[in-house]
Amino acid sequence: MHKIILSLVGATAGLVNGLFGAGGGMVLVPLLGKRTGISEQERFPASIAIIAPICVVSLLFCYPFQLTFWQVFPYLLGSTLGGIAAGLWGKHIPVVWLHRALGALILWGGIRYLC
Repeated sequence: MHKIILSLVGATAGLVNGLFGAGGGMVLVPLLGKRTGISEQERFPASIAIIAPICVVSLLFCYPFQLTFWQVFPYLLGSTLGGIAAGLWGKHIPVVWLHRALGALILWGGIRYLC
C-alpha cells in the first residue's frame, strides 16, 4: 500500500508538472516528509532529483519543442549556474527561509497569472 501511495504522489507531481510546465515540486516537497520521513533539508534536493526526469518526459510527450539549442542555451547556462549555487549554498540556508521563499514565489506567480 505504501508504494501505491508514493506512486500516486509521483503521478500527481507529474500531472502538475506536465500541465503547468512546472510546479511538481510543490506537490513533492510537503508529501516527501509525510510519506518517507526524510528531513526537511533533504526534501528539496530529493524533489529536484524526482522532478528532473519528469521535466524530460513532459517535454518529450506534452510539448512540441520548437526552439533551437542556441535559443535555449542562455537559459540552460544560467539555470546550471543557479543550480550549482543552490547546491553549494542551499544546505546552509535555514529550512524556514526556504519555505518562506518558496511560498512567496508561489504567491507572486499566482497573483501574476491571475492579473
